[in-house]
Formats: sequence, structure tokens, C-alpha cells
Amino acid sequence: MSETDKQLQEISDEALKAFNSSENSKALYDEKVKFLGKSGRLTEMMKLMAKLSPEEKKSFGQKVNEVKIRLESAYSNAEENLKRKEIEASMLAEEVDMTLPSVKPPTGGPHPVFQVMDEIVTILSRLGYSLRTGPLIEKDYYNFEALNIPPNHPARDMQDTFFVDQTHVLRTHTSPIQIHSLESEQLPLRIIGTGGVFRVDSDVSHLPHFHQIEGMCVDRKVSMADLKGTIAFFVGEFFGKGLKTRFRPSFFPFTEPSAEVDCQCPICKGNGCSLCKQSGWIEIGGCGLVNPKVFEHAKIKYPEWQGFAFGFGLERMAIIKYGIDDIRLLPENDVRFLRQMSI
Repeated sequence: MSETDKQLQEISDEALKAFNSSENSKALYDEKVKFLGKSGRLTEMMKLMAKLSPEEKKSFGQKVNEVKIRLESAYSNAEENLKRKEIEASMLAEEVDMTLPSVKPPTGGPHPVFQVMDEIVTILSRLGYSLRTGPLIEKDYYNFEALNIPPNHPARDMQDTFFVDQTHVLRTHTSPIQIHSLESEQLPLRIIGTGGVFRVDSDVSHLPHFHQIEGMCVDRKVSMADLKGTIAFFVGEFFGKGLKTRFRPSFFPFTEPSAEVDCQCPICKGNGCSLCKQSGWIEIGGCGLVNPKVFEHAKIKYPEWQGFAFGFGLERMAIIKYGIDDIRLLPENDVRFLRQMSI
């Protein structure tokens, strides 16, 4: 065996021993650089080819190449074995202790609009009212005509409407729920209607899609005094005891007489602030005695049966309740804002 053959054999034996005895991937890689790198021992051996004859170069090159292939294969096997062992060790070290207390993930919370809705429903249910819902796409008849708003009535101009087709609209208020209940349920009746409504409107105090809640009571003897007592009770429960209410004459086609309802500002208790524009009062909704024309459309005998109705915008109630300065914060659903409301 020539001297170069002996050197190649020594390099091969030492490299194989180093690869198999490496304790981790880094040490193995360092050994690879030592033997197979640009300045490695096997690379240095190849520089000897410059001094050999053409016949010797061919034989020597073959032998060097065989050693290189053998060492690269050995390195790959050793690397694979080490990586498997390291993964196993890592998995053992990272074993989950099931007895440790878990980290609580951040939890969601109810949206302010639905917090307000739930609270209103809870308050009114204590007076015997029960919840109803209705379709978002309504027939023109239920959205307007059955509520004493016939075609070409000026009141239609008060509600910019999204029309689906000639006979259907996106409901502009939740009042159609009253008509459906009057047509399908036995009297006497106390109901709450709630859900989304749609109008062509958008600014700091209006949204094209918002939510309403309203109540209706129908019985044999119902008066304006019953309506005022119901709303006064609601205001005290929802905004706080001791707040006064007042009723201003207004017009709604489906109630007669009709009124706008104000209550003392729950933020400043009537002393004047930015929310109530220093007036001490804030508008919360509309109300009135059910118009006989509405009973006529529902085929209910008047004055044998009488009733009152009232309604609030849920976004507006949330703004008043929580002192929100821009209604557009509510549909944006910014998690930071919603988290503050939940707190």
C-alpha cells in the first residue's frame, strides 16, 4: 500500500470514528468541516494530484472520490440519528405537566347593543311582557300600510327605505312585529319586539343598519296613564332611580295621541353636560296609544280593545347608558372598545 493510500485510509478511519462519536449536531458538523470542508484533510489530500503523473492521477482520484462518498454517507446517517435523538430528548424535556394550572385565554363579552337589549327585555319581562322577533325583509303592507302609512303618505318620507322589490322592503322599524302579533295571537297581549332595522342614513348619530326594541300592551282598558307609568318604571330600572321623565307631543301614524319621551340625563342627573347638550334632558324614544286604524287593519274591535306602544333605538340607549360619543364605534367591533364596554 502506497503512502497516499495509507493517508487516505487513516483519514477515512478517523472521520468515521469522529462522526459516530459526535454527541450533538453541532459537534458532528464541526467534524465534517474538519475532514470534508474547503480546508479539510481530505481536500488537502486532493492537492497532491498536481504532483502525480496522468496514470497516477486517475487511480488516486478514484480512491479519493470513494473515500469522499463513504464519508458523506456516514455523515448523513450520523446526522439523521443525532436529530432523531435530539427530538426525542426535546419531547421528553418538554413533557406537559397536566397538574399545572392552565393559562386562561382572553374571553369575549356581549356587545353593548345586546347588553342593553338583554337588560331592557329583563326589565319589561317583570311587567309581563314577552319577546317576539320578525323577518328583516318585510312586505310593504306590514312595514307601512298596516301601520296606517298608506302609499304617498308624508310619513314615508321620514324613513328613507331600502326596497328589495316593488312589494318588499328591508324593514325600517320593528313595528311590523306588532301587526304580526295582533293578527296571530290572542288578546290581551303584552309583547316586546326587537331586532335589526335599515334606513338610508349614516352620520355620527345615525347608522344605515341599527337595532330597535319596542313594547306593546293591548287590553280592555288602557290609558295614557298606564303608558306613562310603564315608561317611568322602565327609566328608573334602566338608568337609575329618581330620574324624571317628560312627554312632548309628537306625531306617529300608528299611535294617537303620540309623544316623544325624554328623561333626565343619567350622566349629569339633570345638571347639564356634553351628552345632553347642557339641557339636563335627553330624548330616549317615542310612544303613544295604538291608533284605531292599526286595530282596524288587524281586525280587532276598537274601543273594546285598546293599547299603547313605545319604542327605543338600542344603539341610542347604549350611547346614553355608557356615554359613547360616536354611534359608529358600535358596528366597528374594535376589540379594544368592546373590552372596555364589557368591563
